[in-house]
Amino acid sequence: MALRNALLATLLEGEASGYDLSKSFDASVANFWMATPQQLYKELEAMQAEGLVAARIVEQDRRPNKRVYRLTEAGLTALREFTAQPAKVTAIRDELLVKVQAVDVGDREAVLAAIAQRLEVSRAKLARYDRMRARLLAGRTEEEYFEEVERVGPYLTLMRGRAFEKENIRWAQRALEVLEKRSAREG
Repeated sequence: MALRNALLATLLEGEASGYDLSKSFDASVANFWMATPQQLYKELEAMQAEGLVAARIVEQDRRPNKRVYRLTEAGLTALREFTAQPAKVTAIRDELLVKVQAVDVGDREAVLAAIAQRLEVSRAKLARYDRMRARLLAGRTEEEYFEEVERVGPYLTLMRGRAFEKENIRWAQRALEVLEKRSAREG
């Protein structure tokens, strides 16, 4: 999947500046796609040149003017075409797992620290996703939410992000338990 498809999907929420997109991107699609602000701006420029998004300048008092982007019909068509294509199978490419694979001959303490760090990052992400979920549901049940809202995609991707982080937490806790027992036995 190209970054542009993630940006096109994010722009379904409405017109936004590059800065707003970067923040919104972190909040809406960070559970399945990561990109730096520089990557976002570069892609937005390319997308504008290709006619997938249109930009306009918004003049601001006491701040620099900002450029806001919106989807064009060509952008909507590109997004529709993207959704019609078969999705590629996800492959895990995780440096931490390579370290864990080699823990028996590597620096066990460093690997333990890396797993502990992943555990904390996953807990923080899950807490953020839980706050987002509560904000989206606004006191409704999931079924009420699905019946009332126009777009369910953001919530469905949030559910996947939550499940992913829950599994990261479960795995990290178990990996730490196993490695710490092994260290105690050997130490």
